[in-house]
Amino acid sequence: MSYLEFIGFFGAFLTGIVIGLFGGGGSILAVPIFVYLFKLNPVIATSYSMFVVGSSAAIGTLINLKKKLVEYKTAVIFTLPALVSVFLTRRFVIPNIPDVLFSFESFDITKKMGLMLFFSLIIILSSVFMMKKSKTETVSNLNTKKSYVLLIFIGLGVGVLTGLVGAGGGFIIVPALVLFARLTIKQAVATSLIIITFNSLIGFSSDVSFLKIEWDFLMLFTALSILGIFVGTYISNYVRESTLKINFARFMIVMAVVIVFKELTS
Repeated sequence: MSYLEFIGFFGAFLTGIVIGLFGGGGSILAVPIFVYLFKLNPVIATSYSMFVVGSSAAIGTLINLKKKLVEYKTAVIFTLPALVSVFLTRRFVIPNIPDVLFSFESFDITKKMGLMLFFSLIIILSSVFMMKKSKTETVSNLNTKKSYVLLIFIGLGVGVLTGLVGAGGGFIIVPALVLFARLTIKQAVATSLIIITFNSLIGFSSDVSFLKIEWDFLMLFTALSILGIFVGTYISNYVRESTLKINFARFMIVMAVVIVFKELTS
């Protein structure tokens, strides 16, 4: 095992800790780890990320089922369009993206570069959402009607996002559930996990037919991540979540800048 692989497997553990602390954000670490430490193609990396994120969300879902926080009707309405779009994105869009997207004189923006640059944009958006003070508790108490139509369209968009970059989309799902389904934050987080579980695992399953999956490697990475989830959950009982989120958001921005620099200078 090379030192990069050793760091990568330790990163798998850290990925789980992040999920345990924040209930999401695993793909933000998983995709760069797969690409830059294990030297995987971004298409395979996003596929593996979906499996890791989906498996991790499933663990969180099992915990929340006992707490009876999941809003099943809302979950179904949001999940079904998301499943359709993530499946179509992975099955038809990703394989048909050209190897070279754009050319500027002697500089080419390749498929790999394009996916990673788009991923860095998602990281920045996630960090902005994380650093903002949430006003969703106030909004959820307003006398507004549920808008399931908007949830369907947002579900379609989240599915495309998951299919492209392997992210669960929790930073979009949770506010959407609070604003348009009028769920409490705890209900929204719990319901988002079950949405992410199905969304990510269906996206991964659509890849199995045309990607060669290294199951031993993927299961080891996932097992280390799940172990990290329990550690992160334990740590979350003793630290201030708001401080952690701000610092992690700053780290995310730094990571996004590093990805952009690495891709444009490689």
